[in-house]
Amino acid sequence: MALTASAQVVELREVVLRDKPAELCAASAKATVPVLVLPEGVIDESLEIMKWALGRNDPEGWLEMPPLGHALISVCETKFKPALDHYKYANRYPNFDPRGERDRAAGFLHELNGRLSGQDWLFGSTPRLADMAILSFVRQFAFVDKEWFDAQPWPHLARWLADFIASPLFLSAMQKYTRWQAGDEVVVFPSERAL
Repeated sequence: MALTASAQVVELREVVLRDKPAELCAASAKATVPVLVLPEGVIDESLEIMKWALGRNDPEGWLEMPPLGHALISVCETKFKPALDHYKYANRYPNFDPRGERDRAAGFLHELNGRLSGQDWLFGSTPRLADMAILSFVRQFAFVDKEWFDAQPWPHLARWLADFIASPLFLSAMQKYTRWQAGDEVVVFPSERAL
């Protein structure tokens, strides 16, 4: 979404992580996605890719947020995301109680719900980097058990997530692409119609 919002055009190579192409492993020792390969080096963290794109062009002012925005992103990455993983992928983490991890993650969502009371986004009437960096993880959390999620007392959070999922920016970024293999034609992202 940051690539689209900042109009940064890249070559897209959709990969299947259970069958990682050698090119992905060669580009990044972590061999996870996303990976942005630049002439000056490799960026293999989502947040850093967002900052790179927005540092080049930030027409919506996503980077204009208070220090609390960076603190919320940090809490999301260091506390919420691990609890989300333990909850969503319970079979991979047998030493963790999935419900306990769900409840631990829900504490962060309650905090966000409070911040969203009376405003559309975390810091007012327009989205910032914190919104976009956190929302994709909230979406993942919501769809682990949507019925449970929808029953929770966080109407502002639910509205925030629903608005995000219905946004043209999200819909353009969530297009399905054919799996890339060496020798395939290059796919340009974002497409000109998304810009």
